[in-house]
Amino acid sequence: MFKSKTETIMVKQNEATSSLADKIADGTIFNGNITSSKGIRIDGVVKGSVSCDGKVVVGKTGIIEGEIKCHNAEIEGTLKSSITVKELLELKSTANLQGEIITGRLSVEPGASFTGSCKMGGVVKEFKEEKSAGALNEKTA
Repeated sequence: MFKSKTETIMVKQNEATSSLADKIADGTIFNGNITSSKGIRIDGVVKGSVSCDGKVVVGKTGIIEGEIKCHNAEIEGTLKSSITVKELLELKSTANLQGEIITGRLSVEPGASFTGSCKMGGVVKEFKEEKSAGALNEKTA
């Protein structure tokens, strides 16, 4: 009838992590492209592109060697590629990014390592153009 405090806390934790629908665990090596309609957390190795309508989280042990496109991203691990983020890209203190960044907003913690180029703003326009081009191709196909 009544929930204990620990049950309430567990429900809140589950609600917070439910936006990350998929996970590549530490010790896993994935070769190929990933498409997710929600969010994804990567603690293993991904050799391929990641496309996500939600948030991409790369944990401290995570490594991605391929292009990333998403709404939001939080990087704690290693990224060797280009990343396009519609809204906010967060580079945590343990992040090591080698490649091109295209993002709406960028947050970099002290200690993060970044080698490459960065473009901020105007990303929303690029996402809209890509979706429009895809819609036109679908109609004519």
